[in-house]
Amino acid sequence: MAHRASRLAAAAASVFVAALLSACAPEAGGSGSGGAGRPSTSPSSSSSSTSSPRGTPTPSATASADIPEDCLALVDDDVLAQLEGTPLNDPAFAPTGPQPDGSLVCVWRDPATDTTGLITTITYLSRGPALDLLNQLADDEGFTCYTPDGGTRCEKTWQNETYPVTDGRTLFWRDDILIDTSFSNLAPSGYTASIVTSLFE
Repeated sequence: MAHRASRLAAAAASVFVAALLSACAPEAGGSGSGGAGRPSTSPSSSSSSTSSPRGTPTPSATASADIPEDCLALVDDDVLAQLEGTPLNDPAFAPTGPQPDGSLVCVWRDPATDTTGLITTITYLSRGPALDLLNQLADDEGFTCYTPDGGTRCEKTWQNETYPVTDGRTLFWRDDILIDTSFSNLAPSGYTASIVTSLFE
């Protein structure tokens, strides 16, 4: 319960520490759900699939978008319908919401559950550190990376060590902003794509 929540939060936090970073998890950021929460890891026909995102992101002097302060404003009505009944930013998972460094942490999870939830961190991250992070995930951890929606997305799913559910992580980087989502048994279809649209279009 609380222990599981701290593990989810730690997963996101470790990205920031290790890469100085919330870009490639499944549709919990994006494209698929299902009973086990497994998003589709297959690139769309309009995307270019790569084993590593080396050199893919386009250089950008500054972020082209501002990170909002409202987690609800990030996702569309379809995604919200899929998340209906799931608490957002319960005090048990603090700190959530806008952070002092300008990032945003959104935790969709009921603190009374042992699993089932997702945590998304959106932060500013320049091209060099972003490439280092995504290449490391692709080369060392088996993430699948491709280039949809003008950015680079990396994702991976795996079996939860304790429960018969699917866990995963999806990251999306574009124009100096990183969207990083870790999830367990909760992968709303179109989640990451909805956030991308909200931020960049």
